[in-house]
Amino acid sequence: MEIPRGQIDHQKLLEELVAVFHAPKSKAPKSKARRNGKYKRSVVFVLLLLLLGIASAVFFFLASAFAMSGRQPLSKRQPISKKKSIGTELSQGRVRHSSRPTVRGILQFRGNEERNWYGMGPVPFQPEILWRFPDRPMCSESRVGSEVSTWCGTGWTGQPVVWERPDGITEVIVGAYDRKVHFINAETGKETRPPFTTGDIIKGSVTLDPDGDPLLYFGSRDNKLRIVAIDRPRPVELFALPASFVHGIWNNDWDANPTIRDGILYTGGENGYFFAIKLNRDYDERGLVQVHPEMLASVQGWTKELLKKVGDSNASIENSVTLFKNRVYFANSAGRIVGLDISNLKEGHCPMVFDFWAGDDVDATIVADHDGSLYVSVELERFLPRSDEVGQLMKLDPAKPKNPLLWSLAIPPSFADYKGGIWATPALGRGVLYVATNPGQLLAVDTRTGQITFADFINPHAWSSPVVVDDTLMVATCKGEIRAYGLDDPRKPERLWSVHIPSGACIESTPAVWKGRIIVGARDGYIYAFGKPPSPKPIKTSMLHSVQH
Repeated sequence: MEIPRGQIDHQKLLEELVAVFHAPKSKAPKSKARRNGKYKRSVVFVLLLLLLGIASAVFFFLASAFAMSGRQPLSKRQPISKKKSIGTELSQGRVRHSSRPTVRGILQFRGNEERNWYGMGPVPFQPEILWRFPDRPMCSESRVGSEVSTWCGTGWTGQPVVWERPDGITEVIVGAYDRKVHFINAETGKETRPPFTTGDIIKGSVTLDPDGDPLLYFGSRDNKLRIVAIDRPRPVELFALPASFVHGIWNNDWDANPTIRDGILYTGGENGYFFAIKLNRDYDERGLVQVHPEMLASVQGWTKELLKKVGDSNASIENSVTLFKNRVYFANSAGRIVGLDISNLKEGHCPMVFDFWAGDDVDATIVADHDGSLYVSVELERFLPRSDEVGQLMKLDPAKPKNPLLWSLAIPPSFADYKGGIWATPALGRGVLYVATNPGQLLAVDTRTGQITFADFINPHAWSSPVVVDDTLMVATCKGEIRAYGLDDPRKPERLWSVHIPSGACIESTPAVWKGRIIVGARDGYIYAFGKPPSPKPIKTSMLHSVQH
């Protein structure tokens, strides 16, 4: 199956067209009669008109090819140029920072572009709830088709950003079901800046710019992928890409978590397309950040043959893209796993180099290990024969594209839920993969052999992704519990402690662990921070004497 990626080398095409219509040089002698000079000028004039017509034809031909290729303007009405681009316009010159600060924190879902880093310790032992945000539940109504329902708290994937600001404040940034992105002091649980409001709920995880630019990237169910500046008194939208920019499939939501490398944003949409967008970040004369986005690639992730195989039109991209070296990987809800070579992406080329069909919906994010092997988690909803063949948890070797399956495991449904498989993204430990399944099992799987070395029941609907920090495995459950296991023997985790939120509400979001804090949202409408409460300050002896007297 071919991805209709339209890889057109525009410069080469232009050169070939010009060469075909190029007028040959005159071989006539230098001395000419006067009338021949007039004739020559007439010929030249005609040739110039001809070349002008050809140039116009080439322009419109290339414009059409441009629109069908991987490199497109971000606006159907207004092509991007060096002088004008979508986003905040600059009134005067631009100022580029010569050096970028190092950003410390958890900046995106699963920590890095390989999706295999989960935070920084120490991990608190037997933690307590330190704060709950906000004062009232975060809720709003959202429509799916003709059905309107109330959504509260944060959901799948919903992992917060936690970062250390230059002013010394550790800030939590999280999108929620009240249609807002919230900014919270990790120490106190108080709001650090006004929230940013969208037109519908935010399901996925936000991304903070890893290069030090004060920019936030995220999608919403209001059909927009946004870039928001956070260097103003209030967060300001600089750019929004509507899902309707392409003729997509399924719906217009944005669940995927964007990732940034070398100034390029990579993400997928529930419209079924993969996008690569050059950000062109800079600063205006006031020192405020600006963006001038340019579409490098928009790749359709499905084919008619694929939809025929699965028997429906659900080919949305809900998982977050994964990068490893010069490749980007994504999967869709029809079970297609795709790898693109991005070595020459800035020139408009991203050929498909990997294509594997997993047989069912892949919403969990692909995890890459140190040698580029891929760990893929698949749902079990359609119950197609392909699901029996390849299972729901698999290790793939992209270096063997014709036969990449190294091992696989079946994750059948339980009596509590008719759906089997996995929604949570696995966590990589020392030679072990930790997996939470929809039927409610926490598994430890040997990454080399695929052998299950440990299993524990954590209740069904386990959509929160496990995290591993400082040889401690943590997983949140749909019973409002965070459970921790020691990994002295990574193949045989030992339960250390558990903590519950008072409501017992489902935790679908993935926790962020940062320097003694565990921060996660729940479906009861709140975000929680867990840790060890500060020790009470000792009372001075002089104060005791004053009380006694």
